[in-house]
Amino acid sequence: MGDHPEVASFAELEIGVGAAAAGPASDEEVRQAGARLAAEAARFASFGWMRGTSGNLSIVLARDPLRLAVTASGRDKGELTADDVVLVDGAGAAVAGTATGAGKPSAEAGLHARVARLTGAGAVVHVHTVAAVAMARRRPGGIVFRDLEMLKGLGLPAEGAAARLPVITNSQDMTVLGDRLETARDPRMPAVIVAGHGLYVWGADLLQARHHAEVVQWLLELEIEAGRG
Repeated sequence: MGDHPEVASFAELEIGVGAAAAGPASDEEVRQAGARLAAEAARFASFGWMRGTSGNLSIVLARDPLRLAVTASGRDKGELTADDVVLVDGAGAAVAGTATGAGKPSAEAGLHARVARLTGAGAVVHVHTVAAVAMARRRPGGIVFRDLEMLKGLGLPAEGAAARLPVITNSQDMTVLGDRLETARDPRMPAVIVAGHGLYVWGADLLQARHHAEVVQWLLELEIEAGRG
């Protein structure tokens, strides 16, 4: 992408990614993660991607057992603090006895955990963008991109090969939704759209997840601007 270096594909990073500790996460680690998540949420909210109290973000803090810091449910994502975070387990349930973490996790925390287990991701971003929902309506079978320089931002070739962004049907049951994601996902594409809902994107760490989200959103906006569908 211009003078930006070409990045490794997420598929190449799936084995052994992340610097998450093997042991349990401390309260201070959770709070530090909360501060990072709050900053990222404010960034996405400023784009209009997390309106109202929608969306959620997570960071993997430990792998064995799996522990994630997830933004608290029902909070304005543009006004989060370091304390607006919840430590959850591999099923997305709040971990009992943790002093840090105000509020409760979203039910969608279970899908964050599923993505982390499935892909090895170190962070997951879930935003509610109009472009994602609109394009999923136009192309419920998935959205194909090709011959675009911005694909390099996902570690994909800029020409010669097509890249498909999967679209899956929504469900309020995170196990069902996770099964659909696992079946539909393309290991080369670190994202999926949930129809009528929003966009899930992941990366080896929170910064890469942010970059992936921004690139996928750019691709979706291009499709809408071009009137393709």
